[in-house]
Amino acid sequence: MEPTSILSSLFEQLRQQTPLDWSITLTAILYVVLAARENKWCWPWGILSSLLWAYADFFRYNLWADGVLQLFYAGMGFWGIYAWTGGERQGAENHSQIQSWLMKQHLPILIAGGLLGLLLGYGFKHFTPTALPYADSFITAFSIFATVLTIRKVLECWLYWIVLDAAAVFLFLSRDALLVALVMLIYTGISVSGYISWRRKAQSRGD
Repeated sequence: MEPTSILSSLFEQLRQQTPLDWSITLTAILYVVLAARENKWCWPWGILSSLLWAYADFFRYNLWADGVLQLFYAGMGFWGIYAWTGGERQGAENHSQIQSWLMKQHLPILIAGGLLGLLLGYGFKHFTPTALPYADSFITAFSIFATVLTIRKVLECWLYWIVLDAAAVFLFLSRDALLVALVMLIYTGISVSGYISWRRKAQSRGD
């Protein structure tokens, strides 16, 4: 598409946005901004955004894998509230402090994410009408693990999100969802900021 055509399409989509669309956009951005600041109030906004986004995925964009992912996000949001408000400080693990993992700790996630992406891709390709089964599924699979890492305050979660959000930009562009693609681009930038912010906090705390 020509730049002028892209801008024209984007403005047209902006004009056509409903209150639901704007609610999804604003709550999603608010969630990521608060998470990047290590603010526990990110989770209620994330739950609301995910539920609204799942509805849009199933009934507007025909991206079933991402719709399932958004429902997962909503459920995980309650764990996030529990963990980030100190609910696990009395248990075996403490998720209140930022931690950094070695590459050997990430390797099982990379393998499991790849296998889960293939499995989901096969299932969604043969049993659902989703438009981009494998691309959608790999983003879904690794986003599941990235969400867990975010809840556990693993610094490298933001590196996963940078890659996943950038990939999602192209996913939604392929469905002509320019506004959602723009949101994912904003996500990518916030994820970069989140990584820098968390790394500085970890270093200052001696994590």
